[in-house]
This record gives sequence, C-alpha cells and structure tokens, in this order.
Amino acid sequence: MGSQFDTDILILYILLFAAGASIGSFLNVVIYRLPRSKSIVRPRSACPSCGVAIPLYLNIPVISYILLLGRCRFCKARISPRYPAIELISGLSVVGYFALYGPTFQTLAAIIMTLMLIPVFLIDCEHKIIPDVISIPGILIGFVLSFFTLQPTWSDSLIGILVGGGGFLAVGLLGDFLFKKESLGGGDVKLAAMLGAFLGWQKVLFIFIVSASLGLLGAVIIMIVSSRTRDNHQIPFGPFMAAAAIIALLFGDKLIGLYIDRFLNI
Repeated sequence: MGSQFDTDILILYILLFAAGASIGSFLNVVIYRLPRSKSIVRPRSACPSCGVAIPLYLNIPVISYILLLGRCRFCKARISPRYPAIELISGLSVVGYFALYGPTFQTLAAIIMTLMLIPVFLIDCEHKIIPDVISIPGILIGFVLSFFTLQPTWSDSLIGILVGGGGFLAVGLLGDFLFKKESLGGGDVKLAAMLGAFLGWQKVLFIFIVSASLGLLGAVIIMIVSSRTRDNHQIPFGPFMAAAAIIALLFGDKLIGLYIDRFLNI
C-alpha cells in the first residue's frame, strides 16, 4: 500500500515537473520575443542563429538540450544554457510549491506569481523594461485569487495594490526630485502593485525593504566593477523586487514574525 502511494506521488511530481518545464519553454519565447515586439504565438520556435524551425521532437524541455549537447542540430551553433535553466526552474517551482502547499489555491497563486516574475527578471536585466502585458494582468489575477486563498485576504490584496503601487510611485517621485532624474520607472510601480495583489500589503512593505537592500548591495558591486572596466551601467530595479518577492513568499511570515517578536513586543 505504501509503495503504491509513493509511486503515485512520484508520477504526480513527474507530471507536475513536465507541465512546469513546458511553461518554462514558453517563457523562453516570451523573454526573447516580447521586448522585441514579436508575436509570442507565431511562428514556431526557431534557432536564433540559423532560423530553422525547431521540430516538436527536438523541443522537449531540458531533455532536448542534454541530448543535443547544447547545440543546434542544424547549424551546430551553441544554445544558451539559459533556456534549459528557465525550464528547470519553472518545473521545480511547480513541484516545490505543490509539495509545500498541496493542491490549493495558495499553490496556484504562488506558481503563477513566480512564473510571471521569471520573464520580468530577465527582460528587465537585459532590456531595462518591465512589460505592462505581464504586470497589469498580474494585478487582476492576484486580486481575483485572493478571494480563494486564506492569505492574503481580498482586503489585504486590495490594500497591497494601493500600498505597492502608491508607495513605490511616491518613492519614485521623491527620488526624481532629489536626484533630478528618473529613479523608478512606471514598470517598477506596476510590478509593485502586482506583488501587492498576490502577497498583500504587509509583505509588499517587506519587499520594499528587502529589494532596496538588495538593490543597494547590487549597486555597490556594479559601481566597483564599472570603475575597473570604465563602463557605465544602468541598474534595473525589477530583478531585486522579483528576488525580494520570492523571499517574501517563502520566508516573509517567519521573518516578519521574528521582527515583531524581537522589536515590537514590549
């Protein structure tokens, strides 16, 4: 009986991983085409070097990359390891959240938010933009899901949208005034509203603190590297917000609780 149960669980996890990795394969298309204003539906995936359409039997997430030794079958050009990495992260995220929360709307919300943050992270790193087509629907999806989850409640989600979007907008305007240049883009503000919708106002405040700390650390590192290479790098804030959001999702309750116990319990 126990052996059969373990086998069923293993098969379920394999199927969940395959589904997540397949979504990751689609995210690769989104990451490449969306900032270039190309359709994410057509044409089919093709080799970026030779342009030959990739047959379905050579487009199996993770496995195809391993079998092809990381090269295009037709032109032998090297394929970026980013592609299987995104597929692997997506598949493991689906399995991990299911193992953590079970078959619940909490799992669904965590999966959707994480999978939306993957293209946000990479597109902002490469192109310095956060597409509205990701963040604006994300605000609506996060708010709707809050009616079916225990945390955040719909009211916490609604306040999170206002606090996230409004708070980051206020900080951006203040930064613009102090530094006489744009400090936070409109994409960052909409992303903050999306994270508030998914996680609630308490965690969006946590995200603000953590992302600012990560951003400061990243800026110092980049400034040191830039001073050596004499390159001037613009630092996108979206990746730091995305990283802080995952930290908030997985550890936010515990860290916030520790802070309250340590500093606010008198």
